[in-house]
Amino acid sequence: MITAIDLELRAGSRILLSETTLRVQPGDRIGLVGRNGAGKTTSLKVLAGEGQPYAGAVRRTSEVGYLPQDPREGDLSVTAKDRVLSARGLDQLLRDMEKAQSAMSELVDDKAREAAVVKYGRLEERFAALGGYAAESEAARICSNLGLADRVLAQPLRTLSGGQRRRVELSRILFAASDAGAGGKSSTILLLDEPTNHLDADSITWLRNFLKSHDGGLVVISHDVELLDAVVNKVWFLDANRGELDLYNMGWKKYLEARATDEKRRRRERANAEKKAGALMAQADKMRAKATKAVAAQNMAKRAEKLLAGLEQERQADKVARIKFPDPAPCGRTPLTAEGLSKSYGSLEVFTGVDLAIDRGSKVVVLGLNGAGKTTLLRLLGGMEPADAGTVLPGHGLRLGYYAQEHETLDHEASVWQNIRHAAPDTPEQQLRTLLGTFLFSGEQLDQQAGTLSGGEKTRLALAGLVSSAANVLLLDEPTNNLDPASREQVLDALRRYSGAVVLVTHDPGAVEALEPERVILLPDGTEDHWSADYLELVQLA
Repeated sequence: MITAIDLELRAGSRILLSETTLRVQPGDRIGLVGRNGAGKTTSLKVLAGEGQPYAGAVRRTSEVGYLPQDPREGDLSVTAKDRVLSARGLDQLLRDMEKAQSAMSELVDDKAREAAVVKYGRLEERFAALGGYAAESEAARICSNLGLADRVLAQPLRTLSGGQRRRVELSRILFAASDAGAGGKSSTILLLDEPTNHLDADSITWLRNFLKSHDGGLVVISHDVELLDAVVNKVWFLDANRGELDLYNMGWKKYLEARATDEKRRRRERANAEKKAGALMAQADKMRAKATKAVAAQNMAKRAEKLLAGLEQERQADKVARIKFPDPAPCGRTPLTAEGLSKSYGSLEVFTGVDLAIDRGSKVVVLGLNGAGKTTLLRLLGGMEPADAGTVLPGHGLRLGYYAQEHETLDHEASVWQNIRHAAPDTPEQQLRTLLGTFLFSGEQLDQQAGTLSGGEKTRLALAGLVSSAANVLLLDEPTNNLDPASREQVLDALRRYSGAVVLVTHDPGAVEALEPERVILLPDGTEDHWSADYLELVQLA
């Protein structure tokens, strides 16, 4: 169980949550919702013990499995398989058993060999107590269901894409949670921040079923409404305007209905109260003209004020970032060309011989299964890392804008203001402040360290950096990840209106439909084809 008492959370002087008591118990499957920047990620981090509250206390009496938006994978030299098995300490045990087994076969001295046999026996006994080979099989099954092939599990983490590493972390957490205790039930409380990012459609379906059957407790932040509808039995709504958490002891659809009904009731009660208060004030104004009724008029006015003061605070509409991609700078007919691009990590070949010509204003989608090299291709085109072979050739007037799914273009140690200033050093200060305001950054938040922003806020800041440029070729890697529905619609609308060239990597069919691409590049082969609606189904599977 997790219990938070008198919890107060702040971002600078802004109150995210005030004097709130929360409890996560076995069987709870809670959807934590609210607009980007409301404090969802901060709340989950504090519940997990990864952050400290401004006030109040958090107590944990169960194991916690926490998936942040930007997981820390630790030692990138370990294999993906060992990283997953480390959740139960099985990775080191397996390595120790292999060493003992080698010693048993190689040692000549009988005494030393006998000691190695005894050591191996102890290790195997402990390995069996922790689930042993059945646990290895369970880990492999979870990884497979999250789209991690056997060949990926054998690779060091540093050779994997950002999406693959995130799925390794999710596999690790779910593997730990699947270790049932007494009674065959897991006691692990899962705290998951956008767990469906980088997952294909089949993996999302499997994850929904896993979470639906998990009985140890769950708090999930997700903008995937199908996941929320299928899984959650309680909803916590974090109101960014009031700094309060509304608790609904019901599933997703009933929550939406209850919230809509509640909004209608608030509006109706306010309208009725304002009507009555208006009548009272009008009567009081008439009575004030007579000295003998001055006291009565004053009392009537007080009744009107009390009537309005007793109303529940009306919910303000959430602010939405206004996103418009830049007007592209003039350029030649083909501002970007790539010839014979190849990339490998160690002995793993990602792709080879990829040719690409991006014409002025063209719209291109890059498709391929997870690990096929989509993000790597964008990084090569953007100059973020070198190709092993081939060349990237800038055309006349090329101005690149690159949006990285892992927010690598942001300096996480620098402030919001320093990041936008770096992105547009020649733009007048007031123009940049106005731009940040349209992306919902203002006041003391400009001094906030970028690394402390939520995933959605980092997305908004990175997009603001793009907008401040005059890019005529945009390289966009999952630009709708971490965004609430209203902000996502803003990005999609910006894609529809942008007249420059776009190379897009996405799992979001809505983003592809908004782009209206002319061409598709299929990885790892680098095959180029005209876009057709037949490819749309592949977007989610990729």
